[in-house]
Amino acid sequence: MTAQATLPVAGGPPAGPVPSRAQRLRGWVFTPVPLARVAVLRVIVYLFVVYDLFYVVNDPPHLAQNSAALYRPIRIRSWLDLPVPSTGYVLAERAVVIAACAVVIAGVLLRLPRWLTALAGVLVAAGFTDWVSIGMSYSKIDHDHFALIMAVWVLPTVGTTLLRGRAAGIRSEAAGWALLCIQVGCVAIYFLSAVAKVRYGGWNWVTGSTFAWAMTRRGTGLGRALLDPPWILTASQFLIFTIEVFSPLILWARGRVRYLMVLGFMVFHLSTYLAMKIHFLPLVICLLAFLPLEILLRRREQPVAATPTA
Repeated sequence: MTAQATLPVAGGPPAGPVPSRAQRLRGWVFTPVPLARVAVLRVIVYLFVVYDLFYVVNDPPHLAQNSAALYRPIRIRSWLDLPVPSTGYVLAERAVVIAACAVVIAGVLLRLPRWLTALAGVLVAAGFTDWVSIGMSYSKIDHDHFALIMAVWVLPTVGTTLLRGRAAGIRSEAAGWALLCIQVGCVAIYFLSAVAKVRYGGWNWVTGSTFAWAMTRRGTGLGRALLDPPWILTASQFLIFTIEVFSPLILWARGRVRYLMVLGFMVFHLSTYLAMKIHFLPLVICLLAFLPLEILLRRREQPVAATPTA
């Protein structure tokens, strides 16, 4: 057994053991974070899942009525040998996912048995993943759901989280790991989007008239106003590509730098919506995993008035 190295500190007490690379990696992957942060994120994510079922990926009931000849299962459905969806199947699945989301949210507000909220979380993860895979097995695949799918799978691993009580202030390594998984999912969307742009569109995606074509096809009044002068859209393509390439830096950023990066991503998504009516709401929701959401629960301490003595 070898002794660990220490770093001397001039004029101070002896330094402690230098952590190994494995210890530093573990400290980064399992950084303890307040359970209250996960509690707030759980409420937001599971409420959004219900919204998603009706307003984002809302077409499985309609798609299930179409001919099976239009069904082209994505790879995960082929691997699992999942059946061609029917109308009854998708409607029942939506009902189960909604009920399970309600149980998870109730578990954050109340103290429900841990096994019940865990079971509900697994039902949401499996059902929502299946639902989204159905919606994307009819020729259109949206990459903005990857982080959200990651979120519904890892959030049940954290255990009991409450919005109030002593447990809300406890820091948990499991919570830190779950949030990191969601953060990596967000970064993967950005970075792999840049890779896909060059892989399938070539460098012409960055230097060409990609945005000009998009604005003429589906641009709003604001988007079409950006067509002249044309260099504005070309510069925007360079800017977006650069943001996506360097998006992994947010995983190491801390404090205000991280919050400014999150704000930048959100401004980017707002601009694409205003210019082309393209939103990335599932990804925007998951970007909240980078923020200290527990501050929403903090109450300002009210000073207690001194009781006059006789």
